[in-house]
Amino acid sequence: MTKKVLIANRGEIALRALRACKEVGLKTVGVYSSGDQELKHLRFADETVCIGPSNPLESYLYVPGILSAAEVTGSDAIYPGYGFLAEDYEFAEKCEGSGFKFIGPSSAVIKKMGDKITAKTIAEKSGIPTVPGYKDKLPENKGELEKIATKIGFPIMIKATAGGGGRGMRVANDINELISGISITQQEAKNAFGNETLYLEKYIENPRHIEVQIFGDGKGKAIHLGTRDCSLQRRHQKIIEEAPAVDIDEGETQKVLTACVNLCESIKYEGAGTIEFLYKDEEFFFIEMNTRIQVEHPVTEMITMFDLVKAQLKVALGMDFVLDQNRITFKGHAMECRINAEDPVTFIPSPGKITKMHPPGGFGIRFDSHIYSGYTVPPYYDSLLAKIITATNKRKSCIKRMKNALDEFFVEGIKTNHSLHLALMNDQTFQDNKHNINYLEDNFMKQFEND
Repeated sequence: MTKKVLIANRGEIALRALRACKEVGLKTVGVYSSGDQELKHLRFADETVCIGPSNPLESYLYVPGILSAAEVTGSDAIYPGYGFLAEDYEFAEKCEGSGFKFIGPSSAVIKKMGDKITAKTIAEKSGIPTVPGYKDKLPENKGELEKIATKIGFPIMIKATAGGGGRGMRVANDINELISGISITQQEAKNAFGNETLYLEKYIENPRHIEVQIFGDGKGKAIHLGTRDCSLQRRHQKIIEEAPAVDIDEGETQKVLTACVNLCESIKYEGAGTIEFLYKDEEFFFIEMNTRIQVEHPVTEMITMFDLVKAQLKVALGMDFVLDQNRITFKGHAMECRINAEDPVTFIPSPGKITKMHPPGGFGIRFDSHIYSGYTVPPYYDSLLAKIITATNKRKSCIKRMKNALDEFFVEGIKTNHSLHLALMNDQTFQDNKHNINYLEDNFMKQFEND
């Protein structure tokens, strides 16, 4: 019997998942909120179900509604994508308990790696280098805190163990800032994540953001698909990603790749996952593991020809699939620009109707998007509209191809960050690969705002 997959997401990742399902012969169920009826993937899904109002808390984040939709449609599995419930171990647990296959790692693994203190301990055991810090219960006594801070060394990053997406983090430059910062971050973490547990790490100033794509079969075998550089960021959100990361120490990279595979095999990781690092002075420092598909997964696919989403489906549903590191080959360079519905200077979201748009095309250009002329971008969700991906033999030619793609692409009716991407492609620091995670906000934006 043909299996049926409910896609518990929206936008471009929902369309990406639907296409992969069709390629491997799976039936699809598209779910949507009452404010999301114009989504492109709904036109191609075998069945569609409205799961609630526009507010994501009452629809895409409402677990009983999603499970009910899976039940009434006779779905076999649920594909979470990224964001929303993708890394919610309780959701994965409820899927498992209700008889639906959660397409991703087990709820136990999501829980382990979602707790940053536990994840750091597991990483250390696997031989992955970590940032110096303190992960035990923080003392309330100022003198004890001073001893810990002296050992780590200022500046210190205060982090919520349940944090993510740039939230639940604060930098302290002295003991007074540390004490006040702990109090503020605890309250923020309690409000945002329901968990006020914090830990401390040495603040690595102006590093690059390098990540490793892994894939596991859930039975103790895993492979890596190389590195990505995601250093162009604003407010801890990635803007441009590329693969592989260049100008990094080859010996250290190979050690980290091996250690990442060891970690995934030790926890019997299933599906696609990403292990993220800060990189500075030829050293890697573990940040966290994301137990889901990443927004930037296409750049890895373009240099390996390994379809990560199809692989997720095949492994989860017990289809024929061979996982072999020797079959993974790396060729060329790929780059992705995230096109968001937002003001390019202030980053304020810009929902509304797209009156006209034109996608880029041509050799070595990929366009992952759910938008079309006449589509209304709702104000309730993430502002990601499209991902433009270019692939060539070398990084410099990849940038040239991206310029051409951006020149062809336009969206009318709403604001987008299109002009920001064009300016970045022409920026000498970016072209020379001399940027770090703070470059966009601390340096580039000042000039961009004045132009």
